[in-house]
Amino acid sequence: MAYDEYLKERIDRILNEKNIPHEARKMMGGLCYIVDDKMCFGIVKNEFMARVGTEKYPELIQREGARPMDFTKRPMNGYLFVSADGIDREDDLEFWIQRCLDFNPEAKASKKRKSKK
Repeated sequence: MAYDEYLKERIDRILNEKNIPHEARKMMGGLCYIVDDKMCFGIVKNEFMARVGTEKYPELIQREGARPMDFTKRPMNGYLFVSADGIDREDDLEFWIQRCLDFNPEAKASKKRKSKK
């Protein structure tokens, strides 16, 4: 199992209830949620991957289950992993999704790759 299907269902329900247009793409061995053409958050195994930016990072890293996103063995600026303990309750998962959605307008979109023909 590359990512937690139940967590995906929970996230999809929350986004649909909030009428947030989104796309889920398989990436980095997990699932990334794209909002406004930018990676907003995702799932890696059974952890929530949060893109929260550097401004709120010091505050958010203190929350239960949060740790630096060290996907490449080096922490990535502005990204966190949140373990199952930190997203067990629906209001906790909604909290994290909202923090990512709050940061999303400030996030830079990755450059589009030109297709080779």
